[in-house]
Amino acid sequence: MKVVIIDNHALIRKGLQFIFSTVGTIQVTGEATNSQEALHLLNKVQPDIAIIDLQLGDEHGLNIIKEAHRLGVACKFAILASSMTEEDFQRAKDMNVDGFLSKEALAEELIYGLNVIAKGRKYYDPTILDGVMNSNSLHEYEEQLTPKEIEVLIELGKGLSNKEISNALYITEYTVKKHVSQIFSKLGLSDRTQAALYANAKGLVTYVVTH
Repeated sequence: MKVVIIDNHALIRKGLQFIFSTVGTIQVTGEATNSQEALHLLNKVQPDIAIIDLQLGDEHGLNIIKEAHRLGVACKFAILASSMTEEDFQRAKDMNVDGFLSKEALAEELIYGLNVIAKGRKYYDPTILDGVMNSNSLHEYEEQLTPKEIEVLIELGKGLSNKEISNALYITEYTVKKHVSQIFSKLGLSDRTQAALYANAKGLVTYVVTH
């Protein structure tokens, strides 16, 4: 498996080279630090997989992939990142990027990811996916729920009863019940326990309280 590494940090490039040198099936055939070097390298080496940092200084890794596709480069592409926004994640998926590798991954996880990609399958590091979900959590609520429903969901996340929510938000218990019913319907939840777990798992309660 021929691999090239496109990253503007020498430490990361050398670290990846060392990791892959321990595996007889992976051969690093080149390095690049910016888009110009990357496109020249991809055309020259024709690797099986190109590992590209999401952010190369002022340049964006996805722009390099887009240009490589335009030029007819046929290799597979794996994005390397510490975290990723929902927008970048969706853009990468739309571009048919083959994998997402985390800079925090263990050596064996990186090697496993490359092997999955080499076999023609997609590889999504769980850390990257979790980060995308969490970064989009508040936006998701704003899309689906009204401001008052979000307030009620926060109180459900704290484990409050309808009466306690009524007192906290200065609305009637009847209104609380209507909001709770709407929250269940919109989020596909069946009871208060699920709503409380959902709110806390997504970090909504912590986000609102601490900000």
